[in-house]
Amino acid sequence: MSVDTIEIKNKRAKKPDWLRVKLPIGKNYKKVREIVSSHKLHTICESGNCPNMGECWGKGTATFMILGNVCTRGCSFCAVATGRPPEYDTEEPKRVAEAIKLMGVKHAVVTSVNRDELKDRGAEIWYQTVVEIKKISPETTIETLIPDVRGNWDALYHMIEAGQEVVSHNMETVEALYRTVRPQAKYERSLEQIKRTKEFGKKTKSGVMLGLGETDEQVFKIIDDLVKNGLDILTIGQYLQPTKMHLEVVEFVHPDKFQFFKEEGEKRGLKYVESGPLVRSSYRAEKHVNV
Repeated sequence: MSVDTIEIKNKRAKKPDWLRVKLPIGKNYKKVREIVSSHKLHTICESGNCPNMGECWGKGTATFMILGNVCTRGCSFCAVATGRPPEYDTEEPKRVAEAIKLMGVKHAVVTSVNRDELKDRGAEIWYQTVVEIKKISPETTIETLIPDVRGNWDALYHMIEAGQEVVSHNMETVEALYRTVRPQAKYERSLEQIKRTKEFGKKTKSGVMLGLGETDEQVFKIIDDLVKNGLDILTIGQYLQPTKMHLEVVEFVHPDKFQFFKEEGEKRGLKYVESGPLVRSSYRAEKHVNV
């Protein structure tokens, strides 16, 4: 499907009531913002314009984004800035760990931008971040939402060997839309990354967006492909256009359809599916540790 087709279809789409979210307020929200700011940290909650930021930050949780806030990829759905990233900060792992301790986080989610210009894809910083969190806050469980390593499997293994409980890598969309949505990624390569993560002994997780023009059959196919490659947990959420420069929404998918895909995914072999219009990769991630 071309971008032109997406734009034409989107002219009929209006944002429905079920996508309304509350403005972020409250003492816990303010506390989290202050800790993130004082430790000079980045969160995907802010950089990715997450609709659940008020809910999650109000509960004292956040998804930390390491290795800066400039990505080497230019995905057509993502709000994170694209360009040549500056040098990474070797002290960042310790600051992230200290912030998590101060927040009293029981389950931490850590993600990062793509750093394709680095030989190790940022694997050493990933490793040190998990090590520091476990050292400073040993009771905290960790999910790492890692990027595409472009087939650098040594980098992958170093990223996931530090002791995190869950390793996530998002597929984002169905195979037929990869060239439009993720032009610098490869569908089969991401599947292999998930397979290798599972073979390494980790609990595996991925995320998919709906509303970009995919068919039910294409969603069934990605579910089946993920099951074949060892996926345990899948999140399914509605794509929301972050700016006018990004892909427009083809369809606002009804909550009943999200429930249908949850039931279908679990019937087809996934251990757990978190599915809903406002679901994002790290939404209610604390539940996924014990799946």
